[in-house]
Amino acid sequence: MDLKRKLAEGDRPVGGWCALPSPGVAEALAAADFDFVTVDTEHSAATAGDVEDMLRAIESAPGDTEALVRVADAEPARIKRVLDAGPSAIMVPQINSSGAARELVELCRYPPQIGDGSDDGGVSPEDRVDADGYRGRRGVAGSRASDFGRQLDEYLRDGADDIAVIAQIETPRAVESAGEIAAVPGIDALFVGPADLSASLGRFGEYDDPAFTDAIEATIAAANEEGVPVGTLATSDELIDRWVDAGYDYLIAGTDIGFLSAGSDRAIERFEGRL
Repeated sequence: MDLKRKLAEGDRPVGGWCALPSPGVAEALAAADFDFVTVDTEHSAATAGDVEDMLRAIESAPGDTEALVRVADAEPARIKRVLDAGPSAIMVPQINSSGAARELVELCRYPPQIGDGSDDGGVSPEDRVDADGYRGRRGVAGSRASDFGRQLDEYLRDGADDIAVIAQIETPRAVESAGEIAAVPGIDALFVGPADLSASLGRFGEYDDPAFTDAIEATIAAANEEGVPVGTLATSDELIDRWVDAGYDYLIAGTDIGFLSAGSDRAIERFEGRL
């Protein structure tokens, strides 16, 4: 899994967005050679079974495209099921504080094991923490991520560390806390949701408004000061240019629905222009 490394090393990965719960669409986006494809489950009808099928489709495509899954919220069972499906990264919306970020990371980690560098001396099993101070709340079970249990010991020890954990910044409170969120051990990147952030500022879609531009500038600066990259979603060529100029470290450069709509509109316009 290279996505976590690319984020950490500043490689500026570019991804696509899959809102339609379709393995075929996910595979087609992966075949376009994005660094990653985001499988959305917040504003989507995708089920847990759909997510597994879409991850298989992404992995089956030529190239090295990886899967990022955006969950609906930080509900423990939901996060557990997604991680067990085996994505390279998980993204969670509405992370508004360092406390919420710590809770998210803890949900993504297994309980520390004796001999793995955790605090073992005189500490009861339920109070044992890892090197970052996390108890770990992810349940252990054989799943797709561990080759259906065949590599469970290895995955428990090392595999989960390869998953990138991404916190979404979507409110003024989150912007104010961006540096503290980025500083939480185990948070690998931040992601600004432009629609939700602009809406929460009372300026939906007004990406030139000073309140919005100041918010993204502050978020990027605070996170980068902690050595954490910040990304966002672009839904047009103009927004790709705008967000690159704004200093974002990585992008999701379009959505499946957006590609379908734009291609359809362009074809109809071309046809009607020839009549």
